[in-house]
This record gives sequence, structure tokens and C-alpha cells, in this order.
Amino acid sequence: MVKRVWFITGISRGLGYALAQAAHERGDLVIGTTRSGAAPEWLEAQGLHVLPLDMGDAASIDQALASAFALHGRIDVLVNNAGYGLLGSVEAADDREVRDIFAVNLFAPLAIIRRALPRMRGQGRGHIVNVASIAGIAPAPGSGIYAGTKAALSAISYALAQELAPFGLWVTVVEPGSLRTDFLSDRSVLRSGATIDDYAATSGRAVDGLLSKDGRQAGDPQRAAQAILAAVDAEEPPLDLLLGSDALQRARTRLDRFDDDVRQWEDVSRSADFPQMA
Repeated sequence: MVKRVWFITGISRGLGYALAQAAHERGDLVIGTTRSGAAPEWLEAQGLHVLPLDMGDAASIDQALASAFALHGRIDVLVNNAGYGLLGSVEAADDREVRDIFAVNLFAPLAIIRRALPRMRGQGRGHIVNVASIAGIAPAPGSGIYAGTKAALSAISYALAQELAPFGLWVTVVEPGSLRTDFLSDRSVLRSGATIDDYAATSGRAVDGLLSKDGRQAGDPQRAAQAILAAVDAEEPPLDLLLGSDALQRARTRLDRFDDDVRQWEDVSRSADFPQMA
């Protein structure tokens, strides 16, 4: 198998760390990013290339990609993994909190893709892997703003996949459920500064329940990384890759509700056409 060159954002911990480790251990060439440019101890010992990347700084994105392409002349697998969570009711989030999370979780991955694509299209092959979340498909109370960033990333990815197909480029949206990482710690997830008591029974209860599962999540980040490797290796990679049994259950519940609404309201949906078009 030809060695692939990976560019993975956010490798300091969690799924990004596990994926960088897995790709390196099988002999691929890995370029990772962290905010400071410092590598986790294990990755540094293995001699992986780690570049500084501030997801909120366009100049930093340009420099990181220029450095990555300079190292090996190409990027075969571009993984947008870096991001963070925001917990709290939709109403409680203030403008700054909303802008900040969209800047990191959506606008930065989009900027990375747009800047990398001219080179990747020229290669005639490659794979873009956007790490979204099952929350983007099946949002829960207390994570609506975060879910919005991931739903938007998924929607852009679906259109992008169709646009890039003629160039030999694949796009996969990864939708993890709860992985046993430190995503629920204050290093990776924030809570809205405001709290509205009226939502205690909905978003408040949901957030408390989510945080109580920290350290007991069913998802194994190492196994999740192997699943991503399998998708990238596939002759026809998936457009969507759910990770974890909880992600499967949430997706199926949401799709069942969607299907029920479509069927029950089909006549009303058709009634919106001009009569001659019906």
C-alpha cells in the first residue's frame, strides 16, 4: 500500500491524537496541528511533524498548509478534526459565544478546505474527512449551538462531495457518538455564561446527564480511529461514517421521525405546488 500523507488538525488529544497515532503506526506520513505547535509526548518521540495552527487566524491557516505541502509535496487525506463544544440552551448563548464556536468549528475547516483544494484537485486524488458529530444529525437539548456548527459542516460536505467527484477526490463526514476522551472536560467544552432557570428541565437536565457520563462513554477513540482508516482505505468510501452504537441509535430515531413527518404531511407538502404541476 502506498504511504498516504495525512494532515490532521487538533492532534493534542482525543480522536485527533488516536487517528494520528494509528495512521503513523501503519506507516503513513502524518502532519498534525496543535494550537501551540507542541506535540504530545508520544507523537514527539515518534518524530511526527507537528505544526502550529490557530483555528481563528486566517494567516495561521495559510502558513500551516504551506508548510504541510512543502514537507511532502502533497496531502492525501485532509482531516478537519479540531473543534470544541458549547453546552447550554439556545436562548442562553450570547452573540460572542455563537460567533466564536462557529469560527472554530465551521469557518476554520471551510477555510482549510478552500485553501487546500487547488493543490488537491491538481493531484487527481485525495480524501477530505470532516469530523462532525451525531449532534449534527440528531441534536439534543443543551447542545443546539454546537449541533448547528456540525450540521452546517455536514451540509457543506455533502455538496462538496458532489463537486469534487470528477476530480478523484472523496469526502467523508464522520459523526461520532460519545467517545471516551476528555471532550467533556473544560479543556474541550464550554458552558454558556448565562443560565435561564426556565430550561432546567430540558437543556439543564440534558447537560447534567451528559456531563455525568464523562469517563464512562461507550466509544473507544482507538477503535474509532481504525474505523476512519478503514473508510479512507475503502474502494468507495462512505459519505457518512457514524461512530458508536449510540450514534447509530440516535441517527435511526431521528430518521424515523423524519420519515413519519414526510409520510403524514405528504399531501400538504404536495399542495404547495401550482395545481398544474401536481
